[in-house]
Amino acid sequence: MRVLVVEDQPKMARLLCAGLESEGLATDHTDNGEDAVWMAGSAAYDAIVLDVMLPGIDGFETCARMRASDVRAPVLMLTARDAVDDRVAGLDGGADDYLTKPFAFPELFARVRALARRGPVERPVVLEVGDLKLDPARQRVWRGNTEITLTAKEFAILQVFMSRPGEVLSRYQLLERAWDIAYENRSNIINVYINYLRKKIDAPFGTDSIETIRGVGYRMKERP
Repeated sequence: MRVLVVEDQPKMARLLCAGLESEGLATDHTDNGEDAVWMAGSAAYDAIVLDVMLPGIDGFETCARMRASDVRAPVLMLTARDAVDDRVAGLDGGADDYLTKPFAFPELFARVRALARRGPVERPVVLEVGDLKLDPARQRVWRGNTEITLTAKEFAILQVFMSRPGEVLSRYQLLERAWDIAYENRSNIINVYINYLRKKIDAPFGTDSIETIRGVGYRMKERP
């Protein structure tokens, strides 16, 4: 098995590579994210050990760029930060596992072996309706080449529409999928969020993708 180690601290990098090699794994090393993205796209690695605190682009951005470049090797992120937000950022960026420093080397080796056995990560499904794209794994939306920033609720509603293009969806169906069960379904909140979406995904681009079906609900046109 071949592992890419991305670590900028020389002593830690030597320990990681020596330890992995003692376990019978071949290792390559780089100390920065830019080179890591290039190396990961140029060789077939069974796993990548990626430190968060790197010079230049950090581990979160490095991982995101790898995934955007279609690198599917499993990624284990290493960091001295143990806040929940940091772990979430790493996992949402495409990492597969997370280990906080200081760690026990036997645990790290076991995690790397487990990731390598799992094999390449499946490419996440990107929803497309016309030139509108939605990436559920990375929580990102584009119209053509322009990225659109949405709130969590706007994203959730748009994902429902793009999962079922051409279908008429009632306000209740949209509420059911974007809010918890206790939410008051007679509220006009859906109307409000549909207007928000239209202003972000349609108005700036001269399109009209969300259609109002009077007395029934809304529909995303298959070809706006």
